[in-house]
Amino acid sequence: MPSSDEGRRTFRRVLLKLSGEALAGQQRFGIDPNVAAYIARQIAVIYNQGIEIGLVVGGGNIFRGVSAVSQGLSRVSADYMGMLATIINALALQDVLTAHGMPTEIFTPFEMPAFACRFNSAQVISALKAHKLTLFAGGTGNPYFSTDSAAALRAAEIGAEILLKATKVDGVFDRDPVKHADAKKFDRLTYQEVIERDIKVMDQTAVAMCREVKLPIYVFNLSQEGNFERLARGDLSFGTLVT
Repeated sequence: MPSSDEGRRTFRRVLLKLSGEALAGQQRFGIDPNVAAYIARQIAVIYNQGIEIGLVVGGGNIFRGVSAVSQGLSRVSADYMGMLATIINALALQDVLTAHGMPTEIFTPFEMPAFACRFNSAQVISALKAHKLTLFAGGTGNPYFSTDSAAALRAAEIGAEILLKATKVDGVFDRDPVKHADAKKFDRLTYQEVIERDIKVMDQTAVAMCREVKLPIYVFNLSQEGNFERLARGDLSFGTLVT
């Protein structure tokens, strides 16, 4: 990953991780069309710079597995339902991304030939090189793995140079900045610090996978205007970088 100066790098291929909740906006459930359009406009900023983009989206705006398990549903069933929720979100994003001038292709870990291709790394890389935005839905295809883990796995498989995790806050903090005004933001962390201190960046399986393949994680605020322009320039000075 070439670097011209501290905090500034250029990227050829990235993996963007979005939460399902991000699509809901201020709603508690579903997809806010205005938010989806905003996200598409932001992604277009990176896409129009010629950067190849893989995208993993969660499903928490449609189905919350943790809540379902607490109410008696089995973990395995809840996880499969969550996978289906991510596919709903991917289909919605496909429409809005296409409407904003970005050709897309959906890949899933299981057969869904009516609207998606089964994940195959060679086919995905071919799509990326053709400047298609690739949407990875259905998680890893296995229960007990989060969409964070799916993002780390897909990023490794496609040779992404960085995993960009878009959140509702400005990076990683020592405690919840929404609840604590004096929360301290970290500019940089190591994988080991995140794992040993159980810092809430991504789940530990995802962080360990990124460490294994030396994949940087960058956590930033999805809603802050200008952040995607800065990412397109390779500016990593405004969020939290984990290496």
